[in-house]
Amino acid sequence: MIAATPGRFAVEAVTGGRDGAALARTAIALGAKFAAIADPAGYADLKAGVAGHDIKIASGDASMVEAAVTPADLVVSAIVGAVGLAPTFAAIERGRTIALANKETLVCAGAAVIEAAKRHGAFLLPLDSEHNAIFQALAGRDISEIACMTITASGGPFREWSADRIASATRAEALAHPKWKMGPKISIDSASLMNKGLELIEAHHLFAIPPERLAVVVHPQSIVHGLISFLDGSTLAGMASPDMRTPIAHCLAYPDRIASGVAAPDLAALGKLTFEEVDLVRFPALRIAIAALSEGQGAPTALNAANEIAVAAFLDGRIVFGALPGIVERTLERMRTAGEIPTPRTVAEAMTIHHIARDRASALLA
Repeated sequence: MIAATPGRFAVEAVTGGRDGAALARTAIALGAKFAAIADPAGYADLKAGVAGHDIKIASGDASMVEAAVTPADLVVSAIVGAVGLAPTFAAIERGRTIALANKETLVCAGAAVIEAAKRHGAFLLPLDSEHNAIFQALAGRDISEIACMTITASGGPFREWSADRIASATRAEALAHPKWKMGPKISIDSASLMNKGLELIEAHHLFAIPPERLAVVVHPQSIVHGLISFLDGSTLAGMASPDMRTPIAHCLAYPDRIASGVAAPDLAALGKLTFEEVDLVRFPALRIAIAALSEGQGAPTALNAANEIAVAAFLDGRIVFGALPGIVERTLERMRTAGEIPTPRTVAEAMTIHHIARDRASALLA
């Protein structure tokens, strides 16, 4: 998309997880001045890949923060997991405009992040397709006028499966999302519908809307990404083809518009759009996330951390798919009993809860 609009964008920094060679190719293609790889094991390949090019390189967690605070008009925060919180918060403290795809930033430390954004004059621009659709439909209207804000879910690969079949789903089955091509962690969250719970928590902080005015509906076609119902009975829907290039283009050019390379939905060809109620019995992860949002305090922080541990265990073959929600729920129960989920008022406090939750979830696995 950047290559398709020559002269419009200049890339200052790019980051990657562990594939140094791929990051090097990206940095060269985009003309980036700085490239940072999170996993130091990928540094050698990154160094070899940029040899002969005037590109500064670095590795490790600190390099992610260094990239995030590089002077720029827009910072795209798309690191998966709580590890994205520190670099995103660093960019917020510099008053940057941030295209936010890392939902964990708000799930882990929503109140602290929003307060810091206001204090430093940072602007959070939602990059997730659901929140981006709602942001566009909202168009600056007062939250007091909204009766309900709804995010949609495709239903994932198990939308029509029985509870017993879902519980015994294999790794390959859980990764086979019918609409979106995503990384392993997000794909598993989509299969369990935990991702919708995280998105509700994110929407609560992003739009300052009470939990009781948030909802999820299953929409298999993934054309409507978010809906806003107003007090007068009107509903506005944010619609787009299921392709992340659309919200990315919106964020890159905001408040202008550029071509994304994605065609608008052909409604006549689609024929119909369908919607279904979410089954919280077959998808208990979403029920647990909704309860954590209603509970508030540090419950969402602990929820996210425990889920990270549980998903990693499933991907490694250490637990079955049906065990995922139980690990998360029991972690929250134990932390609640021990008084370990106070409201995190700073990022440091949020990370303390995060690490306690990871330890407790890991102990349950053991």
